[in-house]
Amino acid sequence: MRPRDRSFWMWAEALELLQGAEQVQRRFFSLESVHSVPCWEPAVDLYESGEELRLLVALPGVSSRQCEVVLDDAGLVVRGQRPMPSVLHRAAIHRLEIPYGRFERRIPLPPGNYRLHEQFLEDGCLVLVLRRFQ
Repeated sequence: MRPRDRSFWMWAEALELLQGAEQVQRRFFSLESVHSVPCWEPAVDLYESGEELRLLVALPGVSSRQCEVVLDDAGLVVRGQRPMPSVLHRAAIHRLEIPYGRFERRIPLPPGNYRLHEQFLEDGCLVLVLRRFQ
């Protein structure tokens, strides 16, 4: 392989990597409208004790103003937004594992009729307490 062929190959590979990075950037860091498709689902623990269901929804860095809880016939929906900290706009990111942007999680519930009894944030989790009623 001639030296010129090697440099062409290296540039082609570098351009391919840059295009891949741009796609990732557009996917994860684009500004989304309120009605846009959610980009991640938070982890959920659901356990039952007597007539009570308790859900823990992992939402680190999300305030109560940034999430909405809807209880309907199909189950429970938790949705909202985890904003990107402004410092990240100017930072060199070495690792980004905690998701940002719009989230939504649909959680089917065990059979029964429930009402939302309590809702609060604790240790980075949204805690939802549902009570069964007749």
